Amino acid sequence: MNKSKHFIFSRNIQTVFSILSIILVFNSCDETPKTTIKTETVTPPESTVAEIPYSVLTTSPHDVSSFTEGFLFHNGQLFESTGATAEFPQTKSLFGIVDVKTGKIDMKAELDKSVYFGEGIVVLKNKIYQVTYKNQVGFIYDAATYKKIGQFNYANKEGWGLTTDGTSIIMSDGSNVLTYFNPEGMTVTRTLSVSNNGYAENYLNELEFINGFIYANVWLKNYLVKINPTDGKIIGIIDLSAIEGKEKMSNVSAKEMNGIAFDSATNKILVTGKMWANIYQIDFAH
Repeated sequence: MNKSKHFIFSRNIQTVFSILSIILVFNSCDETPKTTIKTETVTPPESTVAEIPYSVLTTSPHDVSSFTEGFLFHNGQLFESTGATAEFPQTKSLFGIVDVKTGKIDMKAELDKSVYFGEGIVVLKNKIYQVTYKNQVGFIYDAATYKKIGQFNYANKEGWGLTTDGTSIIMSDGSNVLTYFNPEGMTVTRTLSVSNNGYAENYLNELEFINGFIYANVWLKNYLVKINPTDGKIIGIIDLSAIEGKEKMSNVSAKEMNGIAFDSATNKILVTGKMWANIYQIDFAH
């Protein structure tokens, strides 16, 4: 081999080694973040919030045709509001008083289900407030006569659940944000973003205010969340999977859990679900 060929061969070898070295360096740099990403795990937020133990005290009948959207006590009587869906033609958009012996609702007001899907209700200062799913309109009734006495509009795209702290009406809309309304004029006074260990807790549904805290069903999840109304942080979870599982084993019609009612006079707490056959009285520290 002459010198020129040897020189060219050496240069080629050096070039090849240089290219290989560069590729190795880039590959080495590129692997580090991939390895980190692959090994990183995110803990589900609900597993890091304290679980609140509970016990089931009694059960009572619930009408399996009731597509539950609102659940509350008023003057010792259990009220329920329901929605109507085309999937289940027997359902209606109404509210009334539940006969605790039969689970049937003594209807007090009904909406035209071809126009409205009824959602949550709340009673405040001798008036009943009711919201609708997608119409962005709510209705006001006299709590003694159940006569419709007014209506209101809201900017939220949807209306889901209602409760009250005794001053404001609090509405969920399927997001993680609760909206506070002044009942006089139904103007927005505050919004509250609800978080679960730093994560937004979406799909907040039926609501109940118990001893200074907001409790909420979470759509498609079998637990209630306890919300601090000061900062929106979830400070406890009540896992009702056992109740939901028991209900669905014996009732093929049962849909998602929805409905919590608190009677401050008797300290009674009831829960149910859409088209469930039973209402469950539960007890937990509150």
